[in-house]
Amino acid sequence: MTDPDMGLPTIERKPGLQIWTIEKMKMVPVPEKAYGGFFEGDCYIILYNKKTANGFMTDLHYWIGKDSSQDEQGAAAFYVTQMDDMLGGSPVQHREVEGHESEAFKSYFKNGIIYKKGGVASGFRHVETNMYNIKRLLHVKGKKHVSATEVELSWDSFNKGDAFLLDLGKVLIQWNGPDCNVAEKSRGLALARSIRDGERGGRAQIGIIDNEKDSPDLMQIMKTVLGERRGELRAATPDEKADELQKANVRLYHVYEKDDDLVVQEIATRPLTQDLLQHEDCHILDQGGFKIYVWRGKDSSISEKKAAFSRAVGFIQAKGYPATTNVEVVNDGAESAMFKQLFKRWTEKEEAQGLGKVYTTSKIAKVEQVKFDVSQLHARPELAAEQRMADDASGKVEVWRIEDLHMQPVDPKTYGQFYGGDCYLVLYTYLKSGRPHYIIYMWQGRHASVDEITACAFNAVELDKKYGNEPVQVRVTMGKEPQHFLAIFKGNLIIYEGGTSRAQSNEPEPEVRLFQVRGTDELNTKTIEVPARASSLNSNDVFLLKTSQVCYLWCGKGCSGDEREVAKMVANIISKRDKQTVLEGQEPAEFWVVLGGKAPYASDKRFQEPSVRYQPRLFECSNQTGRFIMTEVVGFCQEDLDEDDVMLLDTWEEVFLWIGKASNTYEKNEAISSAKEYLKTHPAGRDLATPIIMVKQGYEPLTFTGWFSAWDPYKWSDGKSYEEMKSSLGDVSGISEITVSNHHNNNAPSVVTNGNGAYPREVLLHKTMEELPEGVDPTKKEYYLSDADFQDIFGKSKDEFYQMPRWKQQNEKKQHGLF
Repeated sequence: MTDPDMGLPTIERKPGLQIWTIEKMKMVPVPEKAYGGFFEGDCYIILYNKKTANGFMTDLHYWIGKDSSQDEQGAAAFYVTQMDDMLGGSPVQHREVEGHESEAFKSYFKNGIIYKKGGVASGFRHVETNMYNIKRLLHVKGKKHVSATEVELSWDSFNKGDAFLLDLGKVLIQWNGPDCNVAEKSRGLALARSIRDGERGGRAQIGIIDNEKDSPDLMQIMKTVLGERRGELRAATPDEKADELQKANVRLYHVYEKDDDLVVQEIATRPLTQDLLQHEDCHILDQGGFKIYVWRGKDSSISEKKAAFSRAVGFIQAKGYPATTNVEVVNDGAESAMFKQLFKRWTEKEEAQGLGKVYTTSKIAKVEQVKFDVSQLHARPELAAEQRMADDASGKVEVWRIEDLHMQPVDPKTYGQFYGGDCYLVLYTYLKSGRPHYIIYMWQGRHASVDEITACAFNAVELDKKYGNEPVQVRVTMGKEPQHFLAIFKGNLIIYEGGTSRAQSNEPEPEVRLFQVRGTDELNTKTIEVPARASSLNSNDVFLLKTSQVCYLWCGKGCSGDEREVAKMVANIISKRDKQTVLEGQEPAEFWVVLGGKAPYASDKRFQEPSVRYQPRLFECSNQTGRFIMTEVVGFCQEDLDEDDVMLLDTWEEVFLWIGKASNTYEKNEAISSAKEYLKTHPAGRDLATPIIMVKQGYEPLTFTGWFSAWDPYKWSDGKSYEEMKSSLGDVSGISEITVSNHHNNNAPSVVTNGNGAYPREVLLHKTMEELPEGVDPTKKEYYLSDADFQDIFGKSKDEFYQMPRWKQQNEKKQHGLF
């Protein structure tokens, strides 16, 4: 298949893209200005380096054109394996098939991908001899990542839902289907501009047809090239996309050798855990047929590692999946973020968990809370995002309880006390750049009725309207309060398991109550009621045991002085009785009597999973098809937030919904249920109580913007809309003149006399305007000659004639009496 001595080209250790194509089984570099264009008859190798704190993260892709040969495909796969070896086995490898590329691959080409007909074998070269000598039709698809496929030059190629680009060298005409949305039109225009500025050096004009009736001149050119349109256009074809339910169907297979045979055995389904992966073997992870991952254990044999791609392809065939299925090969210890997020838990060895929290497995594995300086939040938005703090919590707090489905103000003296039988609305107001910003927290008690939870959401919408639809809305499930929520109650956040704070409540208070206090200062403290029995204790924390006579402060061996001080403050709110401090191991007998007797409790490690080292992910949401579809935006930036969309940002501990100004009402209304659906169907089996935060365009808090590398708060005021981009193209009236003289086709004369659409030469030669047959354009007399007459008079074909400069054409016409 391939020559084992095939040499590898020079690979530069630099950030960004490097692309090669396979020619005569060798890797040949593609010139940078041709990046993004792919010949359908070829195979390509794409290397992408991203700079990290300790070197580079590398992705290696081999791309298979639909008309490429088996030999070229084999050579491409072989080269990727060789390059992986050379780069020390750290790259993530991908097999990409034309039209079915991964989101990561598409993200490299911000202006879109163009699939070109032909390839090396068919004689088409990457460097075109005459960049203006072009006549092609491109079918543009996609909202986030655009791809354009060269299709047949015919009205049959069109449909009502997509954008099409008629590329005539010096002129590009973008035709937008009547059902094409603004995002697709904008992306089509961005692609047209990148062809103009990149391939044509800025020397081409762009015309746009949004409505055929409004663009008669441009339509005339299209008819000149494509002929008259007969019959109706085809309806829009929906994009085939995997829904979340399909992607959630993950299965893990163990791949190993047994007596010369290769065994592939299913070992687990969702949710998967990291310990299932065995270092001496390989595993295949099948994400519902949507994507196949091959994990190569660090102790697996060389031959096993080399065979990774062929195993994946064999697996695809055995399962009857389409040959276009995406494959990613990951190495033990250098897994991609995409792979890790399919697991319930994923921890790196001795890695820092988030900011300053280190997960170790010492005797008492305590997750240390590191204090941070809140005054730094605005200077360091990434810190605000990681610490999940919108501001320094010094703003104004107002609290209402939902009572008889209405908002009832809560006595400010009891702010911070929440009862599991109630729902509350908390409005937080803070100043940013001199103007007020708002956050509405909807706190839902575990024992609140469905009616109250619904009324809470309804009242939140009303409150939101009252403040001009600016507030950020945060859904908080009892026990899952976000960091900022803790901070605004200054250490006084106390959550009672049941009951209500309503005045008319006639439930008697329990005789004995036990509370767990966690926190070191007023920004991070939370007190939760737990079952009043010994097994609820934990050596890492301080517990408050409240009885009718006394309130014990039980201090576990693993707690700090700061934690004890905070607990004393909380004890004064919970109980007016005497306080008695009890150290773990020195409890008086009555302490155990009140708890119903001694019992084992957690004393060696925190009962708390370390948080996952999670790379935030951005998705465009849509559930208009009745199926919940999300399209990931890889390597996202602020530009990717589309005004007419609802976007979902997942940071693992919180899920944000960003509502674009022009997004449709249906998607806005469905946003929260979309986010719940996302958590429910997540392959990693996510916690359904994860806070869901709704953010409006233009009113984003730091906890959201901090996940974007360079957030521009003024972007929305000067981000160009599609209409503005369109008007910046300038006057297009000169287009028809350039085009018709460059691109001619026998359908041009609208008046025909004899059978073949031409006039005899004697009615055209040396005739004045008045003497010409009706309908003949006096400036284009040569159009109306038959091909044979034209060849005879000019000594060349019409195509050759129209490729000459305009002045030469005029001279020859004068010479032959056709001017």
